[in-house]
Amino acid sequence: MTEALRIDVVSDVVCPWCYVGKRQLEEALARWRERHPGSPEPQVRWLPFQLNPGLPAQGMPRSEYLSRKFGHADGGAIYARVRAAAGQVGLTLEMEAIERQPNTVRAHALVAAAAAAGRQDAVAEELFRAYFVEGADLTDDTVLEAIGTRAGLDPATARDALGDEGLLDEVRDADTQAREAGVSGVPFFIFGGKTSLSGAVGAAALLEAIEAA
Repeated sequence: MTEALRIDVVSDVVCPWCYVGKRQLEEALARWRERHPGSPEPQVRWLPFQLNPGLPAQGMPRSEYLSRKFGHADGGAIYARVRAAAGQVGLTLEMEAIERQPNTVRAHALVAAAAAAGRQDAVAEELFRAYFVEGADLTDDTVLEAIGTRAGLDPATARDALGDEGLLDEVRDADTQAREAGVSGVPFFIFGGKTSLSGAVGAAALLEAIEAA
């Protein structure tokens, strides 16, 4: 029997383009299933990347973050561009609801811990939705635990992941390894450990890469 293709998605849960890329990948996989009924479905693995690894554990006010990064305290044209792309994949982003820019190490630990339960995709989805739709504070462990539970994780598993220093170090190491391997922007898709695509490139390009791999 043919072995299932593994697709690694290097992303950050506070990257709106990663949320868009997730929807594009889902569409690509849906098309792939239509073309290959009965074949082993590609397996998606989520890997961590921090857009802002230098942020303190408590994060910072979103307005301050935007001012430092873009020179003004609102998203302006940047928000308009990503909102337009999000709308094309059925997402409505509530960017103004975000009050805090978090350090995402603990959020990534939650995703990593979900692998054993087969809930990585669900946890990633709930983190994206909590941040970009609900404006949730991802620096708050109580909020993160609730997000993990909502995604189907056992509450104790979620709670333990957030305080597991070994797991947090693994997340930081994985982020470093991604950078050392040349990943400078996300989403970054790796197909079968051999070929890759960078950015929210669209379902058609992702499907082509899946077929080629």
